[in-house]
Amino acid sequence: MDSHALTLPVCPVCGSAEWRPVVTIPRAPVHLHLLQPKRAAALAVPRGDIRLVFCPTCGHMWNASFRSNLMHYEGFYENSLHFSPTFQKYADSLIMHLIEQFDLYNKEIVEIGSGSGDFLRLLCERGGNRGVGFEPSAAAETAPAHPGLRFIRRTLTPADAGLPLDFVCCRHTLEHVADPRAFVRTVRQVIGARAHVGLYFEVPDGGYMLHHPALWDVIYEHVSYFTAPSLTRLFADAGFAVTAVYSGFGGQFLCLEGTSGPGPGLLPETEALPALAEQAARFAERYAATARFWWEQTAAWAREGRRVVVWGAGSKAISFLNQMTATDAVACVVDINPRKQGMFISGVGKLIVSPAFLRSYPPDIVLVMNPNYRDEIAAMLAEVGVVTAAGGRPELIVVGEAGAEGP
Repeated sequence: MDSHALTLPVCPVCGSAEWRPVVTIPRAPVHLHLLQPKRAAALAVPRGDIRLVFCPTCGHMWNASFRSNLMHYEGFYENSLHFSPTFQKYADSLIMHLIEQFDLYNKEIVEIGSGSGDFLRLLCERGGNRGVGFEPSAAAETAPAHPGLRFIRRTLTPADAGLPLDFVCCRHTLEHVADPRAFVRTVRQVIGARAHVGLYFEVPDGGYMLHHPALWDVIYEHVSYFTAPSLTRLFADAGFAVTAVYSGFGGQFLCLEGTSGPGPGLLPETEALPALAEQAARFAERYAATARFWWEQTAAWAREGRRVVVWGAGSKAISFLNQMTATDAVACVVDINPRKQGMFISGVGKLIVSPAFLRSYPPDIVLVMNPNYRDEIAAMLAEVGVVTAAGGRPELIVVGEAGAEGP
């Protein structure tokens, strides 16, 4: 790896410069969730290189070639998963857990990276709380009206130190931040001397990505890929008392709970580092084999005239389409989020359609990117009445359960 190509040459969690290469992905679309209303605009999106590296000191991974100046969240940025019954069930369970765990009744809640406000609204409604959401993108403008909610279209800064708060949550935002240490220190500054302020952070689980491996989880928008040791270290070093670190959503999410103290907290589990290092060392080989397999497989389906669609216009599918499929092999992308339908996928320009569209365009194969949604998708296909041209059910293939050996 050429040092001149690195913009983040040291670990953003522990500061070590002793990193090891994991995988390089050139010219990846910069924004996956910034959907485009025109196909030409989707094809012309900015691109950047991903040079994923691993820190053996703390177990963290990051894109050492990340360029913050490429990141502009103006436009239609939509990554809400709350339209899915499967995800809503997870969110409901998490909300009730947090309310009970942190006694969130009649409290002041701050959410950093609140998106369209779905999660914060439910926290406030079910606990009789009041909430402030910080969201720099235009998603804040679609936030629901609620008497106990207000949204601020920017990120949290030290100037917010006087803000009333009893609990801080941040879900799927920290991985987008080029300097996570400064970000977490800002949270600590805003809390100040207030004791027993609760904390919940949720990020994609980098350990899960390495172990399975979830190759399509490598995207440009994510600067960092946290593992349990690196996430624990980040918050412990900032002065928080980490009380729990655990996996959620079928192992795909990494969740951290803590308080502003006082009191002892968990320390990073350094015994996990050798296994993480070994998996990181094999990642590039597994990535290349899987990319080759899917390119050949989708090209073969195209030659055979088989109709193929991808279900779910999320980051996994968009990354997969850009990196691992023949250009014309996939006809379109299905998504149940009405805010995405009619838009085009960044990088490849595929149209996003509703499930009902498949009545008029019956697919032979439906590629499912996330095994958590398999049963939900099968039920929706049956409910909509989707059948192939031959009158049978389309074949569901979970991409994460197929690889170089075949589906």
